[in-house]
Amino acid sequence: MDCIFCKIISGEIPCSKVHEDDLTLVFKDINPIAPVHLLIIPKEHIASAAELGDEHRVLLGHMFAVISDLAKKLDLSSGFRIVTNCGSHAGQTVDHLHFHLLAGRELAWPPG
Repeated sequence: MDCIFCKIISGEIPCSKVHEDDLTLVFKDINPIAPVHLLIIPKEHIASAAELGDEHRVLLGHMFAVISDLAKKLDLSSGFRIVTNCGSHAGQTVDHLHFHLLAGRELAWPPG
C-alpha cells in the first residue's frame, strides 16, 4: 500500500507525534493553517468517512475521546474545530481517514 499515513504509522516516515495509542496516532500537520493544527488518524487504514460502518463505532468514539482529551491538555477552552474531508471534491488529499483539529485563533465560518 502506498499510503503516506500508513507509512507514518509504521515509522517509515517521521512525524511530530503528539499522541499515540493502540488505535490512533496524532501528529502536527506539516502545512498548518492555524496555530494548533493536528491530524488524528486511525491506525487501521480506512480511505475516508464514506467507508465507515457499524463496525467502526468504537474506533470513532475513541478518536473523539482523544480529541476531547487533547483539547483539555492544550487548553483549547476558547474553541476548536474538527474537520474531515471526504473525497477529492471536498479537499481530501490523503486517502486515509483523518480529522483535523484546528485552534489557536478565531476561525471564520464559512471557512475560506
